[in-house]
Amino acid sequence: MKSYDVAIIGSGPGGYVAAIRCAQLGMKTAIIEKYSTLGGTCLNVGCIPSKALLSSSHHYEEATKHFEDHGIEIPGEIKVNLEKMIGRKQAVVDQTTGGIDFLMKKNNIDVFEGLGSFIDATHIKIEGKDAQDIEAKKIIIATGSKPSNLPFITLDKERVITSTEALKLKEIPKHLIIIGGGVIGLELGQVYRRLGAEVTVIEYMDRIIPTMDAGLSKELNKVFKKAKCKMMLSHKVQSVARNGEEVIVKAENKKGEVVEFKGDYCLVSVGRKPYTAGLNLEAAGVKMNDRGQIDVNDHLQTSTSNIYAIGDVIKGAMLAHKAEEEGTFVAETLAGQKPHIDYNLIPGVVYTWPEVAAVGKTEEELKADNVAYKVGQFPFRALGRARASGDIDGFVKILADKTTDEVLGVHMIGARCADLIAEAVTAMEFRASAEDISRMSHAHPTFAEAVKEAALAATDDRALHV
Repeated sequence: MKSYDVAIIGSGPGGYVAAIRCAQLGMKTAIIEKYSTLGGTCLNVGCIPSKALLSSSHHYEEATKHFEDHGIEIPGEIKVNLEKMIGRKQAVVDQTTGGIDFLMKKNNIDVFEGLGSFIDATHIKIEGKDAQDIEAKKIIIATGSKPSNLPFITLDKERVITSTEALKLKEIPKHLIIIGGGVIGLELGQVYRRLGAEVTVIEYMDRIIPTMDAGLSKELNKVFKKAKCKMMLSHKVQSVARNGEEVIVKAENKKGEVVEFKGDYCLVSVGRKPYTAGLNLEAAGVKMNDRGQIDVNDHLQTSTSNIYAIGDVIKGAMLAHKAEEEGTFVAETLAGQKPHIDYNLIPGVVYTWPEVAAVGKTEEELKADNVAYKVGQFPFRALGRARASGDIDGFVKILADKTTDEVLGVHMIGARCADLIAEAVTAMEFRASAEDISRMSHAHPTFAEAVKEAALAATDDRALHV
């Protein structure tokens, strides 16, 4: 029987990063993955493929709607080759997952393909291609999550689909109905709206991206409406039925009326849930909570002290970069180091265009905690760089403590916000004040100037360009 210092079950961003860091720190490491490719949901059917399709569809929209404004004329009809677009997406996925294979070899990490389950707290049974039992002193559970569903919906994965199937459709939907106005549904909805599909978003709450700042939700809702997406908020889905190539969705609106929507595809995007099936956690004494998550302490230890859990299977936001930080945290903890994670400073991003990004507290949270705060906000349309590129939708909002001026939250929607949010994270990690940011030199003309201007606005309303 092969023996290891650390074995990781699951090869998503949390798992493979944990494996690399453990190996870097001198531990004999193994990683177990039930699928034939490494990278988990994120690299195979999540973050990476969805961004590839968002990029391709963005190019198409630019060519059909905005090139002429820039003096670029393309003779003839511009067409979408969906098969080629999906093929490019898969090539990006293959290259990325292949890169993880390389990193495993580079760091001398043993990779086992098969379903890993606990025999006891230090032994794992692997069933599948590399079937065998292995032993490990420490074990990290990093098995991620899978799409959630509503109990009355039957997913046939042909017309009533999850995000996994939406990433490999063979045709552009005529009318795509999306249940759920969260990150995944909106990103894929924008992809297919750009390509010509009619899109209807049905959301139970009174706003889209409901966990983010209300101002971001309102602005993104405007963007989707401008793109002629139907945004049906405060609608409770009652049934989803398929009749041949037609899908019929019935929902109750806030007046109590039942309304009907008909489309050729229905994307069910109501969140994700921890994936722990087949792990046989009981054999190792690992306890779960009533939400289906694995219970961990502040060191990410489970109820069995030599077993740790990270990423989507434990509490907190289901984000690839959160899982990565936790993977590194556990590896360094095992090596006797004293790492830390500030969960308040893990940013959230929606990769629509304009992009949406946030870190820290929302206004709603500050009000609920009775924190006195001030607000500085600056619109993208007032930026020279935004006007030059035609990306004038959105704003940056900074929330700062009314007394100390410490930045408590940054919320932005606009071009390149997925990248701009890193400035806010850095500033908040060092407990910067709004004035600190306002006095930093930002290159001109850039989108980043919106951050400086929002900081100026939060500092005695000193914004210069509005």
